[in-house]
Amino acid sequence: MFRNPAAGALLGVTRVNGQDVRDQNVIAAQSIANIVRSSLGPLGLDKMMVDNIGEVTISNDGATILGLLAVENPAGRIFVELAQKQDKEVGDGTTSVVLIAAELLRRANELVKQKIHPTTIITGYRQACKEACKFLAEQLSVKIDSLGRDALINAAKTSMSSKILSDDADIFAPMAVDAMLAVKHQADGTKTVKYPVKAVNVLKAHGKSARESLFIKGFALNCTVASQAMKTRIVNPKIAILDMNLQKARMHLGVQILVENPDALEEIRKRESEITLERIRKILAAGANVVLTTKGIDDLCLKAFVEAGAMAVRRCKKEDLRRLAKATGATMVADMTSIDTGEEVFDPASLGTADEVVQERISDDECILIKGTKLVQTSSIILRGANDYMLDEMERAVHDVLSALKQVMESGSVVAGGGATEVALSIYLENFAGTLGSREQLAIGEFAQALLTIPKTLAVNAAKDSTDLVAKLRSYHSAAQRAPVGDPKKALMHYGLDLFKGEPRDNLRAGILEPTISKIRSLKSAYEAAVSLLRIDDSLQVAPEQQAEADPHGH
Repeated sequence: MFRNPAAGALLGVTRVNGQDVRDQNVIAAQSIANIVRSSLGPLGLDKMMVDNIGEVTISNDGATILGLLAVENPAGRIFVELAQKQDKEVGDGTTSVVLIAAELLRRANELVKQKIHPTTIITGYRQACKEACKFLAEQLSVKIDSLGRDALINAAKTSMSSKILSDDADIFAPMAVDAMLAVKHQADGTKTVKYPVKAVNVLKAHGKSARESLFIKGFALNCTVASQAMKTRIVNPKIAILDMNLQKARMHLGVQILVENPDALEEIRKRESEITLERIRKILAAGANVVLTTKGIDDLCLKAFVEAGAMAVRRCKKEDLRRLAKATGATMVADMTSIDTGEEVFDPASLGTADEVVQERISDDECILIKGTKLVQTSSIILRGANDYMLDEMERAVHDVLSALKQVMESGSVVAGGGATEVALSIYLENFAGTLGSREQLAIGEFAQALLTIPKTLAVNAAKDSTDLVAKLRSYHSAAQRAPVGDPKKALMHYGLDLFKGEPRDNLRAGILEPTISKIRSLKSAYEAAVSLLRIDDSLQVAPEQQAEADPHGH
């Protein structure tokens, strides 16, 4: 059997080490970055992914694109996880974090080829990342209090600019701001104010144009009452949230009952109906007058709800009910059996409260609205669109916008977008590198250059001359950082790209704003991903076991 001499005493193991493994990692990182590169910025292009069963997804959200790719290479997989982590933690900036990380890794690899040890590069990168985050927080960020509500709307518009909603930002930006302000939540006994994105329920409804989307105060459920005879409005409701079937109890499979008397058969049928009715009576007796369940409700049992003057809604989404339980203070009940007695009981403590529950006609559909939830305020956005692909992409865009607004509201600071921050950091780090007398200055210089990949990519995607634009920006920022305090040139610090006219402009004044925390997180995440791959100098891969070929004749 042929053995790879580099693998030494390891049988059946492919070993790649030294420069080869670093080159492999860089190629994997670059190929992942190149997939999403053209989708960055307001003039970025969309990608169409078709999976193995023909399901189509059209998107330009970095995390969505990479999440649908089947990446074999372990280094490539780290980059996919990086984008998903950024999406989970910050919600926006998923494409840029991958581009910066790939560029950092490529430049580090060039330094290693120049005989600089990876540990030196890692130390330099760590120093650069630390200094960049400090400069970003202290010098570049602007407190939102001085900018007012317009800053929130502009931050929402900036997040939307690269999405499908960019043409309708004048409608969706105020809508997203209203939705987030409506869910402001301050925990008891603390001063911290939270804006939970999950408290905003996003519903999708076919038909009409995107401009006819609606914002509603209250939690909207895309369901209707189970029977037309029920009430459609209840004030100060007691809400029971169930995850159980209220259909006729049927015998389990494999249970046999031998009946000698035909009358007993009728008794069994009656008892089957009675079991469910008893459950419903117990729920109603606990004071519930709105019952929401994820499963079905038997038609025979609806009469009990109608007589009690209660609302019953069946086949609600489990995820929606989980959120609603959190907002109303209810407990989702999956089984009524008591632990102590074994009897079926319904505890009134598991009921939730709100100001009112009402069924309303919104555009073409009927919806259940739960208004004035007690624990966490809720709001809903109903999206309208022509087809499923469009609605799905709109939902992803709205999620990113809400996440960006959450970061802005909770941290209270923004930075100028459009490449302004990256160029400012690049100039600052270049000057900082010059003050160091050690080898790390080379790594810090490369970190500074890597940040310029964002403005360059933005310009290329907008079909503009990236070299010319980035050179102009660098001269502005260099002048701003050399200028003394009080000099009018200090205002050049917020200059970024205007991609539509192809010229630099003051992006802070133009309202191109991004959350400071998003930039800091993406720098840290990109640094960590690049460093974790740079540390690798040896790769051992065990060959998969050979499966014995199946005999086609079945011998």
